[in-house]
Amino acid sequence: MSYTDKHIIENYSMLFEGLNSLTKIELIESLTKSLKREKKAKKDHFFDSFGAFGSEKSAEEIITEIKASRSFRNKEIKL
Repeated sequence: MSYTDKHIIENYSMLFEGLNSLTKIELIESLTKSLKREKKAKKDHFFDSFGAFGSEKSAEEIITEIKASRSFRNKEIKL
């Protein structure tokens, strides 16, 4: 944990001392929910980072389709 993180935690701890018990419990619940969302989001981002797409076709079939879909036009460039 960095110095900055420790300092932030100390400041928040001092701030929370003035809260009543019910508010502290609600705050704990909110932090717990945010941790669960963060964990799930990190897991989803991990698999998204590979950049692959799902297809039942082989690489050769995909290449053939791409090459077949190309269209060229002959246009004379005038100077």
